[in-house]
Amino acid sequence: MTDPEPQSFYDAVGGHDTFVRLVDAFYRGVATDEVLKPMYPEEDLGPAAVRLTLFLEQYWGGPTTYSEQRGHPRLRMRHNPFHIDPDARDRWLAHMRTAVDELGLSPLHEATLWDYLERAAYAMVNIFEPRGIGPTRPASSAPLTVHPDTA
Repeated sequence: MTDPEPQSFYDAVGGHDTFVRLVDAFYRGVATDEVLKPMYPEEDLGPAAVRLTLFLEQYWGGPTTYSEQRGHPRLRMRHNPFHIDPDARDRWLAHMRTAVDELGLSPLHEATLWDYLERAAYAMVNIFEPRGIGPTRPASSAPLTVHPDTA
């Protein structure tokens, strides 16, 4: 007697149709996001949606079309040209959270998928400089002395 082949996550959650639904819901949010939308080179988000769908399908045990067409995913390298700060990460996660919730997956599958997406989003952050947070010091103001007794 042979053990049946274990089912991939891809198959267990519904395969191609599930990942298309996830990505389509995600990009509906991105399309109106003033921080994320400018990061996408094409005016139409369609090519980005195809790339993300292919990547996620391959990652979760589906077809290997992504690697066949684009080579190794190299996520950090591919995202490096974009300034991904914590705000961009959080916006990405918010749109992805909405998309994941729309799928109605089982709790185990939802938690597994979300864990990966959250870790991936944190790993893509490549810049930490604040944008407009806090008061701006006038250029003419004196330098701030941290330890005046050592100057």
